[in-house]
Amino acid sequence: MSSEKLEQKNTLNEEQQFTVVVPAAGVGKRMLALCPKQYLTINNETILSHTVNRLLSHKSISKVVLVLSDDDDYFEQTALLNNPNIIRVSGGKERVDSVLNGLQQVNALEWVLVHDAARPCVTHDDISKLIDHCLNNNNGGILAAPVVDTMKLANNTSQHQTVQVNKTIERSLLWHAYTPQMFKANTLIKAIEHAQLKGLPITDEASAIESLNLPCSLVLGRRDNIKITRPEDLLLASFYLEQQRKLTTNQRI
Repeated sequence: MSSEKLEQKNTLNEEQQFTVVVPAAGVGKRMLALCPKQYLTINNETILSHTVNRLLSHKSISKVVLVLSDDDDYFEQTALLNNPNIIRVSGGKERVDSVLNGLQQVNALEWVLVHDAARPCVTHDDISKLIDHCLNNNNGGILAAPVVDTMKLANNTSQHQTVQVNKTIERSLLWHAYTPQMFKANTLIKAIEHAQLKGLPITDEASAIESLNLPCSLVLGRRDNIKITRPEDLLLASFYLEQQRKLTTNQRI
């Protein structure tokens, strides 16, 4: 591809606007908190607010479809309540059902991103990298990072008894899957419905795409794009957000 054509494509990418579906109907039991984990606070702001504001402040994101439980009594207490760029829809029984509900609010022919509510540290640079890759290659993709730790296969799945090592897994082809994940809306809907019909596990959007043997790129992302899952993650996310704030402030000087 010539540099002129590549420049034209990148210009087009910057002009396009996208919608992000954010499933946030879960309760986050592993956080051992009194409220759903997305409403825990970092610097007096909920995790959900950090995440949604980070997304909406990106130059290419115009709308967030926020998928919430019908029993959610916390959202109305946040500053997100009256944001005109947020579309609120009802969540489903499982995360994948919530994502599917959110996708119904997106033009079927458009590209859409899906992002975890509990990933407030995703950077604008990573979001841009994902969008550019998907558009320039015309196939879906996810932010991800290669596994660096030694990976062990356990002999059982119990968390209430001693678990033994079965074997060590070769890690050279293993990647950690992050979000956002980006696909054409109609393709993702078709993939999710197909996987559900087959009774296949859908742990993220890419796993549904895989069920149709469709291409999905691994786009290298930053490792500070953590998902807040356990209590200790809250402190780590707070640290990352503060470091990112300092870096942004220094770049403006």
